[in-house]
Amino acid sequence: MGPGWSAMLAVVLLVPPVALGVARYRRPGRRLRRLRLRGYGPPAHTVARPGPRRRRPDRLRLACTLVGTATALLLGGWFGLVAATFVTAGLDGWLRRLEPAEVRRRRLAEAADLPLAADLVGAVLRAGAPTDRAVGTVAEAIGGPLGERLLRVARMLRLGGTVEEAWAQLGATDGARRMAAAAIRSARSGAALSGTLSRLAEDLRVDRATLAETAARRAGVLVVLPLGLCFLPAFILAGLVPVIVAVLGGVL
Repeated sequence: MGPGWSAMLAVVLLVPPVALGVARYRRPGRRLRRLRLRGYGPPAHTVARPGPRRRRPDRLRLACTLVGTATALLLGGWFGLVAATFVTAGLDGWLRRLEPAEVRRRRLAEAADLPLAADLVGAVLRAGAPTDRAVGTVAEAIGGPLGERLLRVARMLRLGGTVEEAWAQLGATDGARRMAAAAIRSARSGAALSGTLSRLAEDLRVDRATLAETAARRAGVLVVLPLGLCFLPAFILAGLVPVIVAVLGGVL
């Protein structure tokens, strides 16, 4: 690929990310001036001028652009240019749909603490405390991401919110939905919630053990794949190829 192709490729692949970044980080002062010209917004002398803001580049888009550039340089020609465009756009969209690492850590921490929280809430309820106080006490004792959610549930109950609105703060995971459904059923029917939470805690522990066993078995299967890919060519070259060559030599 000549220097002309390289320059055209760099322009085609780098201009869209730069344009998107400029459109995303447009200075708010220009927007305010345009609104004032149209008759909207406060007067200019009442608005403080924003100070210089440090612009952070989109590292994900930059990495996808570099991958697309490498693809175009590797394939070359118009086909490489088209493939680089699709690779850049597809990789950027796929990576942005992935769950962030911080969100995943919070979700796993909440799932790990949920059985203990259900047991503790059930124990406090059996001791005679109301639901909002029981949930608030357990939230302060557990802490972490699940403690924050339980604290919001307790505050909603104390402020007079509905049971559905309060327990919706617990999250959308499977165990959280089951705990919220049990609390809503108990509030509607008047049945004791402590026994239901104890059974729910046992079910969550069983489900977690089952998932861990399934993951361990899956890991054992996945470990065999690279070993097979390494040993199969060696077996073919060392075991089958000499036999085939000997048979063909005897026949020919």
